[in-house]
This record gives sequence, C-alpha cells and structure tokens, in this order.
Amino acid sequence: MMLEQRRRIIDANLNRAGEGLHLLEELARLGLNDVELTGRLKTMRHEIVRGDLSFNKELIQSRDAADDVGADIEVPGEGKEKELPVIVVSNARRVQEALRVLEELAKIPGTTPKLDADKFKKARFDLYDIEQKLLSRLLRRDKAGRLTGLYAIIDSGVLGGRSHLEAAGRIIRGGAKAIQLRHKPDGKDELLAIAQKLQKLCSENGVLFIVNDYLDIALAVGADGLHLGQKDLPVAVARRLLPIDMILGCSVTTVEQAKAAEAGGADYIAVGSIYPTLSKETAKVVGLEMLRRVRGVVGLPLVAIGGINRDNAGEVAAAGADGVAVISAILRAEDAEEAARQVIKAFEAGK
Repeated sequence: MMLEQRRRIIDANLNRAGEGLHLLEELARLGLNDVELTGRLKTMRHEIVRGDLSFNKELIQSRDAADDVGADIEVPGEGKEKELPVIVVSNARRVQEALRVLEELAKIPGTTPKLDADKFKKARFDLYDIEQKLLSRLLRRDKAGRLTGLYAIIDSGVLGGRSHLEAAGRIIRGGAKAIQLRHKPDGKDELLAIAQKLQKLCSENGVLFIVNDYLDIALAVGADGLHLGQKDLPVAVARRLLPIDMILGCSVTTVEQAKAAEAGGADYIAVGSIYPTLSKETAKVVGLEMLRRVRGVVGLPLVAIGGINRDNAGEVAAAGADGVAVISAILRAEDAEEAARQVIKAFEAGK
C-alpha cells in the first residue's frame, strides 16, 4: 500500500473517531450532566485526534474527499430516524471500528506519521466500558422519567387476601404510571408467582413494574425496577448486580441518605413518611420540609410516600415531588380506580 493511501485511511479514521467521540461527549455532558463520563470522553478525544502541525499537514494534504468512492454509498436504513440509545451504540461502534483500523495500520513498518498502536488499543477497550455506562444511564433515565403522578404500591398486608392482579388492574385503569409490589412471603414461590402476573399486566399496559426489597425476584421476572430501604442491600451493590436498564429506587428519611443513594447509583428516591400512615405505623414522619430539602440537593426524580391521599397530594406536588406513592388511600377505597383518579387529579392541580 502506498504511503499516500495509508495517510488517507489514517485521516479518515481519525476524523471518524473524533466525530463519534464528540457526539458521545455531548450526550454525556448536556444530556446526562455526567461529569465522569464527559471527562473520560473528552480526554480520549483529545488524545486520539491531537497531533502536531506537521502531522496534520501530512494528513490533510493526502485528503481527497471529492474522489472518495465511499462517500455516496448508503446502507439500507442508515438514514432513518433513530432513538437516542441506538445512536449511542452506533456511534460507539463507529469509534471502536476506527480505533481498530488505526491500531492495525500503526503496526505496518514505515507508516508515516508514526502511530502508537497501544494507545488506540487502550482507547478501544476503555470505550467498551464507557459505552455500557452511557447506554445504561440513558435507558434508566428514560424509565425513571416516567415516575410522575401516581406510583401505586400493592401491599399484600393492606390488600388483605384480595387479588393482587385485580387491584393492580383497577389502579392502572385509574391512571397509575408505576406499580410496586410489597409482599413479605412465607415462601419465595408465592412471591414469584404474584410478581410474574403483575409484571405481565404492567408490561401489557405500558406501566412500570417495581419489586420491593427482593433483587432475586426482580431479576427473575424481568421487572423494570427494584426498590430498597435503608436496611436492605446497599444501593451500590445492587446497582452492580442489576441489568443496565433496570432502575433502582431507595427510601430515605434524611438529606444525607438521599445524597448517598444518588452517589451509589439510585435512579429515583422515595422520601417519607410525609404524613402519619396506617400502612406502616412505625414509619418516621419527616414532613414536607424534608421533601423540600432533598429536592434542593439531589437531581433525581423524587417520589413522596406516607399518608398521601387526595386531600394532601396537591401540597406534596407543590413541595417538589415528581410522583406520589400511595397505598391505603387506594387499596382501602371502595372504588380503587376512582380513588386513583382523584389522587392524580389533586396531584396535578398542585403542580
């Protein structure tokens, strides 16, 4: 291969890598406000594309965009609209492929300018990790962003032997955006069976399904999320064990706990108990002021919980909650569907 041809390939792949890295960097920076990923991508981009003046002069001199036979070749579907996660994957792969080309060309004796094959190899492997984290953040952000309005908790203790599926169906018809299963089983087989039915119902209706406490059950049924309390598995440990698109919530009663949950990898935070509650009489009441304080220090979606009903949902919304977790006000109502509608109406009015 002539030296001029090698330079054209190097130039094209450096441009391809730089363009792809810059797009990923902007998504991490402006789309996710992720300092770590933004820094890693920016550093990688500068290390890959930078070069002295003579280096760039040689590459630009060899460029022949007008006669590039591949410039007008299109792959079927290439120009179609794409969702953001697809764009992340396609651009990460684009950069990885370009880095592999550069790595292989760097091994050819006499290549000018001199390239560092190890640098391109390291960047390629670093990007595998960045791609995973960036995709995970985007997928989870989209799910967590749906935690608005009514987050209904199906508590077996409050349900009192009635059908979980029937109660959930009524609440979903009433407008709930998420259903959480809270169940203390005598055996996991019972919990698994209930969770499987609720997961199917929620999936069919475009509603998020979240399992309380039990990571193994959440994984087994393919739930949308797992919710943990302060005495459960640590958030950071659970985050490492969960699929990249499964959201993780954490209950808090203090600002410090909220900060720790966010740092550990939580995707949303439940603050409460806001008011005294019949569902959990031992719950610590922290009030609306704690909700406001947590709202001021974390950027995650907030779900208020504890004693919330149609009479106070509006003031909870005004205090900064993105959603309200409700148990008794719906499950103890004669008409759960209508009760759900009334809570949502009051919450939206408060917003």
